[in-house]
Amino acid sequence: MTLVVVTTSPRVAPGLLTGRAWAVLKDGPVLTGTPDHPALPYLAEEGVAVEVVTPDPAGLARRGAEGTVVWLASPEGDEALMRAVGHAALAMPEPPVIEAVPGSYDLPGSRVLDLVTVMDRLRRSCPWDRRQTHESLMPYLMEEAYEVLETIEEGDHAALREELGDLLLQVVFHARLAQERSADDGGFDVDDVAAGIVDKLVRRHPHVFADTVVSGAGEVSDNWDAIKAAERAAKGWESLLDGVPMGQPALSLAAGLRTRAERAGVPPSLSRAVGQGIGRELFDLVGRAQAAGLDPEAELRAAARDYRDRVRAWERSQGSGG
Repeated sequence: MTLVVVTTSPRVAPGLLTGRAWAVLKDGPVLTGTPDHPALPYLAEEGVAVEVVTPDPAGLARRGAEGTVVWLASPEGDEALMRAVGHAALAMPEPPVIEAVPGSYDLPGSRVLDLVTVMDRLRRSCPWDRRQTHESLMPYLMEEAYEVLETIEEGDHAALREELGDLLLQVVFHARLAQERSADDGGFDVDDVAAGIVDKLVRRHPHVFADTVVSGAGEVSDNWDAIKAAERAAKGWESLLDGVPMGQPALSLAAGLRTRAERAGVPPSLSRAVGQGIGRELFDLVGRAQAAGLDPEAELRAAARDYRDRVRAWERSQGSGG
């Protein structure tokens, strides 16, 4: 005798069930403790009768011992109930076989749907979240991006997971704000954001998604630059430097401008004698770093971290000496 437990994911459309789940549900009898289970209307359409009962671990174990019965678990899984049923079954002289049948599975990335749902509720119900704008969130976006960078530099992979979540929240938050605008006013939602980056990645990787053949990573980079140039032309951008974010840190900005220009064939002589005084020297140092295959921003940050560590060591030595 068997107690069959059918589980479903709240992140999958309720009518989409596995073939095995449909088979056991149609064999029945089917019980559930969730009167508003989202799958009930779809089961009713298929003629599957479901009895809503008060969850009773001992009674459910006994029903399973007497004959095959199907339990339609709540979308949250009924974990505590199933543990109690297991304990009750173990106390029986002839316990039922308990079989779990997944009715639907979470796909990779499905937990992002939870974040979208939570963000929607926060926007509607939290006074602080309701008053935010794209402009008011800018400091948080910058802060979270730098915190991600710091965990990578420190090699703290456990913290990286959390910081990436904080950064992802900013993306979803901005998309939620944009959702409140009309399409004529530049409105969009998180699906539009995802669709846009998917289209861009597919378009810029013809060696993966089309029949373009490449010899290696260098040719991939060349194709990427050519495709980006065509995209800039289609947008009506007049300069090859259009689209470089001028608000980024100065070293990264200088490196980005030089890289973009040099890849487009701008004469190296244009980078000479740029600016005045210290600015000129710093711009030249960026070029030297790039010529050596180094990221000037990362190099300066590494030096800054080294200085930080030296100051902390000095502070400790001062404390121990006092």
